[in-house]
Amino acid sequence: MKIALDPYMHRHLSLPALVQKTAELGYDQIELSPRADFLDWWVMPRAHAGRIAEFKRALREHGVGLATLQPMYRWASPFEDERQWAMKCWKKAIEVAVEMGCQLMISEFGRGASPERSVGQGAGANTREMCEAAWWRSMEELVPIFEREGITLSVEPHPEDWVETLAPALDIVRVLGSDNVKLSYIAPHTFYYGDDMAAMLREAAPVLAHVRVADTFNHKASSQLRYIVNPPGSSHIRVHQHLDIGQGEIDWDLFFATLADSGFDGVLSSCVFAWEERADESSRFMRQEIQRYLTKYQR
Repeated sequence: MKIALDPYMHRHLSLPALVQKTAELGYDQIELSPRADFLDWWVMPRAHAGRIAEFKRALREHGVGLATLQPMYRWASPFEDERQWAMKCWKKAIEVAVEMGCQLMISEFGRGASPERSVGQGAGANTREMCEAAWWRSMEELVPIFEREGITLSVEPHPEDWVETLAPALDIVRVLGSDNVKLSYIAPHTFYYGDDMAAMLREAAPVLAHVRVADTFNHKASSQLRYIVNPPGSSHIRVHQHLDIGQGEIDWDLFFATLADSGFDGVLSSCVFAWEERADESSRFMRQEIQRYLTKYQR
């Protein structure tokens, strides 16, 4: 198992300084989420040859591996020009992953078209069905490349995506049927995924490649009044947190025990966003807590 840090709270650092910081915080793996100087949101990768060489050198010097890369492009947009642009960006990002020797790329199923393009287009412009159809077209282009390059793609359902819950996401990965396409489980999204965390983890185990660890509150609790949103009835609102272990309502004993029973051996990453003012302390705490639970439930 690889235990990685998503260093989003340290994104102000240069890539070499980020690698050094990751090692200092006790991690030997980085999960590189989108950042402006490498794989930025929605645009062509900024990872030019010089920056790639600099990043690789820092990883070697500090004994840190690149566990994952996370591109974020509009591969599920019903607008074909947006989807085609996403394909160009994805193909370049795969080239970057190959050059970096990174064998796991992670992403979200996606929210469809850009918000700007969706506004004023009518109710039928960005439906779940159209987003799914666009995503499948994208998979027809990308899966052969992943298979040829020996790279695994791990996808996650995300609150507000065209697929938010775990069961249909798992079905989609199974239907796709490629050994190079797997599933991610994001712990702070648990209460959107479904009601039985252990059952979901067990069912996903055969295709589970990547898990993110952070705590959150159950937005459905207290008669759905854990969060109060005004105006009432704003059903499109999606609220969750990425907190330190123990600050929310995830049952961590159940979580780690189920992973151990399932034989999970992929990438497990600390993915806290909430505490930039104490980013070092939070990251160290998460590394220690993750190890404590892994040791407690090791099989």
